[in-house]
Amino acid sequence: MIRMDMSTVWSSILSLVSGILLWGWKGHRDEVVRLQILLNRTREEIAKEYVTKQEVHADINRLMDRLDNLDSKLDRLIEGNRK
Repeated sequence: MIRMDMSTVWSSILSLVSGILLWGWKGHRDEVVRLQILLNRTREEIAKEYVTKQEVHADINRLMDRLDNLDSKLDRLIEGNRK
């Protein structure tokens, strides 16, 4: 039977454990990179399909201005018919 001292056994165990951890860490790192790529693609797609708050407010303000103009025209038309 081969007799090993405790430092050799301990070194072997630490080497095995650290090898397993590093192998698992590489897999997790690859997964994180994959998820970052998917997240960036999702952000790009959302930017294509949705508008920002500023764009919505600008569109609503433009619509309200048009409705105010239409309202004033209707008021003038009604006043003209009364006379």
